[in-house]
Amino acid sequence: MIRSVFVYLFLSFVALLSRLFYRFQQQWVGPIPKDPWAVPYRLVAILNHTSLFEFLYAGITSRKFLWRMARHGTVPIADITIDRPIVGLFWRFIAGNIVSVSRERDATWDKVMASIHDPDAMVIILPEGRMKRASGLDKYGRNLQVRGGIADLVMSIPEGELLLAYSQGLHHIQVPGQHLPRFFKPVRMRLEIVDIRAYRERLMEGLDPSDTMAFRKRVIQDLTERRDRLCTSNRGGEDEPEGTWPPGRFLRAPGHTANDQKSADPRA
Repeated sequence: MIRSVFVYLFLSFVALLSRLFYRFQQQWVGPIPKDPWAVPYRLVAILNHTSLFEFLYAGITSRKFLWRMARHGTVPIADITIDRPIVGLFWRFIAGNIVSVSRERDATWDKVMASIHDPDAMVIILPEGRMKRASGLDKYGRNLQVRGGIADLVMSIPEGELLLAYSQGLHHIQVPGQHLPRFFKPVRMRLEIVDIRAYRERLMEGLDPSDTMAFRKRVIQDLTERRDRLCTSNRGGEDEPEGTWPPGRFLRAPGHTANDQKSADPRA
């Protein structure tokens, strides 16, 4: 409990600084409850991984969500990141449970999978693993790809809600390799709530239940399509057409109903 309180205070401080120095804009895709940040999500996936400064997204959320993250959040972080002397120390306190993982399906990933046995656990994951560089490719010169780990979670979590966060990118704030961020820039994100059981059943349709590889491919294909459609700005810069993103202050959870959000879906 002591760690949870400390992490919550730390996250609250990060959120406060984020709101002071950046302008947050968000859109909810599809129907949402009155208080979407109070939903007890089992899985949160942030797509379009562009920067180690994605902790700024704490400024979009509410105090309820930050407390849940501090109390029940599990965040897998690459071992090469967590082992950095300063950056690694910072990332160790962004959730109640930080798991250092390699990029292989080994014992480190087993620790993440074990965490979901707690019915209150909320796993927060960046499904692509690697970051997009200024070139639009990862550090190996390849397109940013959704990896199969999130399919393992979707398959194993029996029920609950998945929050898909479509990042508009942070290269206009900090490109991987830059040491200092730029301030007073817009931070944009689209969000969508998905029922895990219904999502799993839809993607399993027509498959042999034991064919986990085919299921993984379907999850990767689906999330890649969603990312490419809803993360509309590859650069995440300030050159979006005026009016694309409604302005807003996000010091607390938005109180919109599904009917208020009809125009939030960019396909509308």
